[in-house]
Amino acid sequence: MHLTELYKHLTDLYSTYASMSFAELYGTAYNMVVDQLLNFNFAAVFALIGASFYVVTYYMKTMVPLRIVGIIANLFFLAYGYFYPSYPTVVLYLGILPINIFRLIEMQRLIRQVRDSSSTDQSMDWLKPFMTKRTYKKGDVLFRKNERAHEMFYVVTGKFLVSEIGVTIPAGQVFGELGLLAPENRRTSSVECVESGGVLTITYDKVQELYFQNPTFGFYFLRLTTERLLQNITRLETMLAQRELAAGASAAPAPAPERKPAKRAEA
Repeated sequence: MHLTELYKHLTDLYSTYASMSFAELYGTAYNMVVDQLLNFNFAAVFALIGASFYVVTYYMKTMVPLRIVGIIANLFFLAYGYFYPSYPTVVLYLGILPINIFRLIEMQRLIRQVRDSSSTDQSMDWLKPFMTKRTYKKGDVLFRKNERAHEMFYVVTGKFLVSEIGVTIPAGQVFGELGLLAPENRRTSSVECVESGGVLTITYDKVQELYFQNPTFGFYFLRLTTERLLQNITRLETMLAQRELAAGASAAPAPAPERKPAKRAEA
């Protein structure tokens, strides 16, 4: 457009709008904005934004942010399907959106359970409904070293002795859990009843089921086995230290006898 044509166009616009009142100018501007909005392609904008969020999900490394971004992408794709309109798209994302929301709630619940279980004590009360009661008399052997293990024990009453290391297990303690983790599920020591009492037992199959289904028990079992291994390490370190002290004492040379000065012969 030449300058003369531009000048003529601006002059015509001025002459057209200069003679209008404020109400007429407002009405004209409002109609122009509404006309532009009605002709604006919202569907394409929503589709572009939804696709951008969808691409971002491929770079997510954790599930909670991935689900959140996925839900946002679903909402924009729903808006695209409505404004386009594309009803199959609306139906598709109306089905995907609840799944993403449900998985997000489920993941948050799991994280909350893990956080709670990591801060709780190691009480076995909630596990007792899954256990079986059994009684033993003094002198009964519960299991021997290298036997196949298939259950763990919780002492209700009585006392039990770990024969190889001479440790007594009182009421309220758990034992037999390391057999689940040992090679070929072999017992790492023998346990004998030294004071008649009762125990609760739970099979390793049930332990594995609870481990995978309940994060609270998973963290409990992890803490239990870790504590047991640390106790064993401390016990071994103490035994080695005592053995080194005993070896050092036996190897130390005996003190030489005190020599008395010879008496002078009297003349």
